[in-house]
Amino acid sequence: MINFSLVDVKSIASNEPRSNFAESDLENLADIIIETGGIIRPLVVKVTGVESYTVVDGHFEYYAAVRAREKNPRQGEMVNAFVIAPKLEDLVVKQVASLKGIDSSTKQVTSKPETTKLEPRLANLELRLEKQFNEFKSELLQERQRIDSQFKQLENLIPQKGEQSNPLTLLNTLDKDELSIKLQRSRISGAEKLAKAIEDARHKKPKQEFEDYRDVVKSVKNLGDKTILTIIDEWSRN
Repeated sequence: MINFSLVDVKSIASNEPRSNFAESDLENLADIIIETGGIIRPLVVKVTGVESYTVVDGHFEYYAAVRAREKNPRQGEMVNAFVIAPKLEDLVVKQVASLKGIDSSTKQVTSKPETTKLEPRLANLELRLEKQFNEFKSELLQERQRIDSQFKQLENLIPQKGEQSNPLTLLNTLDKDELSIKLQRSRISGAEKLAKAIEDARHKKPKQEFEDYRDVVKSVKNLGDKTILTIIDEWSRN
């Protein structure tokens, strides 16, 4: 015979170690048992003595009930259970194994279509992500090339150090005010008038620049050899 009854948790034992189950899972179910006042899936136990039972099925639920009693002795004192006679133990064990086998096969059958449906969707998602990544990579490369090109253009616009310190280049590029300042710093007398004379002479040239230092001396009024040598010496060091 199989009887359904409330059994004291203290009178039940299990031959399966508690360590087989995660404590966090037992803790969660124990809290639910306390809140609901019992378990919805009764234990299957066999009689082993006077008010003494051993779990046949439901070891996880049993240990959760034990934990519930530890947390709340009054609320978790009793547990629902199917109590079987010792002579029916083998038949009940077979029935439990059969039910578990059916449940397991049902899960496998129902899970296959889901896996089959997900695989092409995941494959399409991977392809889209790969395409987007390649497009982003290409755009990034183009942007980098554009920036590199702009830097090269800027570098070409910036005079090199040798060009900046070349006195002839300065005589051909600086305006009157800039020439006047540099001449004053070089302690050239009459710097302002000389700067104007240099600029005027330069503008009269076909290419508006001096060919060499001799051309400068020849073209600029009141500019002698001594003065041009001073300019060359001072401006070459700046």
